[in-house]
Amino acid sequence: MAILVTGGAGYIGSHTVMELLAQGEEVVVLDNLSKGHAEAVSPGLLVRGDVQDRGLLQRLLRQYEIEAVIHFAAYSLVGESVQEPLKYYENNVVAAQRLLTVMQEHGIKKFVLSSTAATYGEPRGIPIRETDPTLPTNPYGETKLALEKMLHWCDQAYGIKAVALRYFNAAGAHPDGNIGEDHQPESHLLPLILQVALGQRGVIAIYGDDYETKDGTCIRDYIHVMDLAQAHRLALNFLREKGTGGIYNLGNGQGFSVKEVIARARVITGHPIPSRISVRRAGDPAVLVASAAKAQAELGWQPAYSGLDEIIASAWNWHRKHPRGYADQETQS
Repeated sequence: MAILVTGGAGYIGSHTVMELLAQGEEVVVLDNLSKGHAEAVSPGLLVRGDVQDRGLLQRLLRQYEIEAVIHFAAYSLVGESVQEPLKYYENNVVAAQRLLTVMQEHGIKKFVLSSTAATYGEPRGIPIRETDPTLPTNPYGETKLALEKMLHWCDQAYGIKAVALRYFNAAGAHPDGNIGEDHQPESHLLPLILQVALGQRGVIAIYGDDYETKDGTCIRDYIHVMDLAQAHRLALNFLREKGTGGIYNLGNGQGFSVKEVIARARVITGHPIPSRISVRRAGDPAVLVASAAKAQAELGWQPAYSGLDEIIASAWNWHRKHPRGYADQETQS
């Protein structure tokens, strides 16, 4: 029996694949490489293809005796989702519906979803809990929420049990430094900061310093990518052992401002990392911090990399070794 990981050549997906393999799981990765990188996956695991390819899905489910699906294959750029909502509904909802249809036909009943804190929209309170209102402010969050609701009804109708993991700001890299974060274009704060330290950009932009926070900049909850990977493995085991699903926040429960992240990165990299203040971005909440008490109590999840310095240091290790991301490995191979 094997685990099918869709989008498993992407940032969080590839780290989850490493975690599953380390625990002795048999893994098959399906990725069309529109965002992912073949170099992030061990040789022999990757099947290049799309989750909308019904024939390919049927062949994989039969050939590898798939027990469960961990689903990462989705578009995730908030700004792009606002500009191209139909693209996001097609990829994040319609494609997932086709995947679930084939799963239902083959009697596969376990599904772990890579979801997001964007399902909440503007928070009503801090820390954010799973019982808080879900009012997304962009199509990306809406499509993830739509899939969560689809999974609820698939459970009712077909008995497909699902765990949806709503994570906050993923960051960091695998401790060995061989896989890490490489997006084109890059939109996440930490790799953008480290690009300044590498001399690939001249300055890091701070979008707004007039928020009602301790230093005027946005506060976010940063969670190490390997802690996210651990949570996906635990979610899979939860489905196996309990036979029921649920929705869980994943975060460290503490927030750091943009200025604090830059300041710590300056110390860790030894680079001055100049910054400049820019205008606010539309829709950026002042504070996003998770309560992960439910995941800790029910999944047995405990972050192993809860310190901001640890997260930044692991990311810096990856970026120093791979200043051009996976393109460096393409050149070496």
